[in-house]
Amino acid sequence: MATIGAKRGYAMASNLLKAIKTSSAPSSTSVRRFSGVVNSEITTSHTAKWMQDTSKKSPMELINEVPPIKVEGRIAACEGDTNPALGHPIEFICLDKPEPAICKYCGLRYVQDHHH
Repeated sequence: MATIGAKRGYAMASNLLKAIKTSSAPSSTSVRRFSGVVNSEITTSHTAKWMQDTSKKSPMELINEVPPIKVEGRIAACEGDTNPALGHPIEFICLDKPEPAICKYCGLRYVQDHHH
């Protein structure tokens, strides 16, 4: 009975692979054209214009103004924001080292709050 099930599973997997191969085969008529792609000249001038405006702080300057967040325990869980729609994937950060640990997504810094 088990060999019949295994044969059916093999046949289903084989048919699935055949279907995937035929559907993903490149065809000469299916050329994707990208509309709305910004050329590098526009991007460069926009970036240069943004960099010249000294009245605004850079994102790194803004995030560095936030003091390190004190956490009880050895692990911090960073989501970037209290609203999940505005945050990032959760990252668990180890706080064993004496210097602040930095979230790789948002740059927030965390330190272990030692109570003695």
